[in-house]
Amino acid sequence: MRFDIMTLFPAMVENVLSESIIGRAEKAGYIQIRTHNIRDYSQDKHRKVDDTPFGGGVGMIMTCQPIYDCFQAVRSEIPEGSSTRVIYMSPKGRRFTHDVAKDLSKYDNLIFLCGHYEGVDQRILDEIVDEEISIGDFVVTGGEIPACIVVDAVSRLIDGVLSAPECYEGESVASGLLEYPQYTKPREFHGMEVPAVLLEGDHKKIDRWRLEQSVALTKERRPDLLLLHPEFEKSLKPRDKKKRKPKSTAKGEETDEKQ
Repeated sequence: MRFDIMTLFPAMVENVLSESIIGRAEKAGYIQIRTHNIRDYSQDKHRKVDDTPFGGGVGMIMTCQPIYDCFQAVRSEIPEGSSTRVIYMSPKGRRFTHDVAKDLSKYDNLIFLCGHYEGVDQRILDEIVDEEISIGDFVVTGGEIPACIVVDAVSRLIDGVLSAPECYEGESVASGLLEYPQYTKPREFHGMEVPAVLLEGDHKKIDRWRLEQSVALTKERRPDLLLLHPEFEKSLKPRDKKKRKPKSTAKGEETDEKQ
């Protein structure tokens, strides 16, 4: 899979994605990551890439021409017939989740546009971008770090990047639940012992304990996830299950009570 990142700060992206698992995956040929400096495509003699906004306002807006020419250069490098999606990292986009990462991992090529300053001229978004994606309800100084997060999350789902699918299928959110607590040596640290069940060697009991821990943590910290998971009904107390039983309408149809 290939990732192309159009940015004003390529070193910021390269420093993040050249390290650890993602860096090793690229060296091994499982993924390709290419950065493209938008400023290199400016036709201004000072390599200017921004200007003041029409209608007034503070800050500067990234202009269309350098971004468009950079995009055309990127597209010329992509093999014909490759499935490609162009993404603009923006707090106005759809929320990035593990399911979105799985959807994006099906493409051959992802192209990211990283905005900066007060944003990007809307016309270039309308011209080249397929969708906007947000990593959360907050604002950062540019799209580079959000793009790195998406590349990292998607890359982990590509065959060969991790040693086995089990490495990501059972993790927090990916499994539908928050991950259970993990422990390693030593058995005792500052008076805190590793739970005894993990030391007994009974893997059925261990699996049951881990599931119980995951359900409890999810119920406490992310009940919105638990509502969608098969373990939700099992986690309810008897009186809560009665409240969730469907009730009949006047026409004899069944509807679920609002939660």
